[in-house]
Amino acid sequence: MTLIRPFQGLRPRQEKATEVVAPPYDVLSTEEARVRAEGRPYSFLHISKPEIDLPEDTNPFDAAVYQKGADNLNKLITDGILIQDDKPCYYAYRLIMGDQEQTGLVVVANVADYDTNRIRKHEFTRPEKEDDRTRQIDALNAQTGPVFLTYRQNADVDKVLESVTQGKPEYDLKADDNVQHTIWVIDDATQVASLTQYFDDMDCLYIADGHHRSAAASRIAAQHKQENNQHTGDEPYNYFLSVIFPDNQMNILDYNRVIKDLNNLSSDEIIKQVASSFDISESDSPVKPTHAGQFGMYMQGRWYQLDIHTDKVPADDPVARLDVSLLANNLIDPVLNIQDPRRDKRIDFVGGIRGLQELEKRVDSGEMAIAFSLFPTSLSDLMAVADANEVMPPKSTWFEPKLADGLVSHKL
Repeated sequence: MTLIRPFQGLRPRQEKATEVVAPPYDVLSTEEARVRAEGRPYSFLHISKPEIDLPEDTNPFDAAVYQKGADNLNKLITDGILIQDDKPCYYAYRLIMGDQEQTGLVVVANVADYDTNRIRKHEFTRPEKEDDRTRQIDALNAQTGPVFLTYRQNADVDKVLESVTQGKPEYDLKADDNVQHTIWVIDDATQVASLTQYFDDMDCLYIADGHHRSAAASRIAAQHKQENNQHTGDEPYNYFLSVIFPDNQMNILDYNRVIKDLNNLSSDEIIKQVASSFDISESDSPVKPTHAGQFGMYMQGRWYQLDIHTDKVPADDPVARLDVSLLANNLIDPVLNIQDPRRDKRIDFVGGIRGLQELEKRVDSGEMAIAFSLFPTSLSDLMAVADANEVMPPKSTWFEPKLADGLVSHKL
């Protein structure tokens, strides 16, 4: 069993791709998905957010929702909107968002290598989200949301992808998010075999985004293995849908924090306590940190620049030296008394794609009392945490651009 392998992708007819493609299931609320899918019967949102086709008060975790998703998927297949390739393929996948361009490979990755940590993790999963993805895969008998993986850049892989992407793409479309999505089918036996070998020679892959989807795939594989007396390890359920990009092309944005109250402190008391761990100065403009160890703080209509004292940065701990950890351990926990950001309802997280104005908006509206802007976590830091078999604090990384749903799925 190899680290990755080609598969018979389930994908839209070329002329229907624009009507099918949709944002990932977890970047839209049910209400937003309902609006996006209105008048678009082939939108993949009917599969990834099927509660939009049920009464508005339907619980999104109701069994009827998963069944509706399966019915919608089967209808697109029956109606010939989605077709399955007749032989295993890889798919080159290019994303362009403004100046950011990255080219990767759509594959299925080995669940066994995930289980043994050759496909490395950096986050804990939440049981309810893992259960949701497990039920979704089980109902559809397919994986429709790819896991976002990365690897240390490899010249041999680069060469194959460069050759493939000189040819005519299967799909080349701009989605609602203004991101260009381009896919080439790789069905040449020599190229397929070479790519399989190049990846199998690698020490490991890293999960960038999709910890719940990969954990769910592992649970589904274990379930099917137990139920299948003829299990060989070669069945489709032993692999999970993934898109792999080289580390030198990945784009991580900041992941910022907003907090509902000041822990019964005045703004002067906040500033005094913050100064014990940070150099603090008022700023006339929003503070977008320019390097690790620098933070912005917005409170009562004013921006402050915070620079962590160097003696607060541990050199030999890959988790504690992350900016998200430094902020939590030296300010959010001791000053604002938020000890468990996974469960504390006083804290929320804002992806950097929304800009600093979103932080100002949420504080100025009174919804939140204080906001913090951070410098993006580096991919090398992510890899160091995963290599140490450690986990990052929640909401440490925000990757852009996002993968689309619906362009290639994996039938089990």
